[in-house]
Amino acid sequence: MQNDSLKTLVVEALDDLKAKDVTQLDVSRLTSVTDLMIVASGTSTRHVAALADHVVQQAKANGVQPLGVEGQAGSDWVLVDLGDLVVHVMLPETRQLYDLERLWADLPSDSERQQEHGEA
Repeated sequence: MQNDSLKTLVVEALDDLKAKDVTQLDVSRLTSVTDLMIVASGTSTRHVAALADHVVQQAKANGVQPLGVEGQAGSDWVLVDLGDLVVHVMLPETRQLYDLERLWADLPSDSERQQEHGEA
């Protein structure tokens, strides 16, 4: 599945269950681990878990097998790894604490880090 199609699928899955404050972060120039992160908030731990589960179900229904799902036990932050796209579903207070949007905006790219360390 192409990144744009996968992004649309994830955003629609989150919208289906009324995720709050859905944000897309293009991190392709910052890391080789993934190209896009989608961050969304749920209103309770049950809502966070349901949102993440719905993303997983929709991905599988469209032929995308998640590489991993982390955080389901506590459900204040659940990460769904879809390879080129990583989904973070969090409680608002957890999202505010970790502030992924600011964290990723402030990071230097992989190539900038390599230049700093004298790597080719």
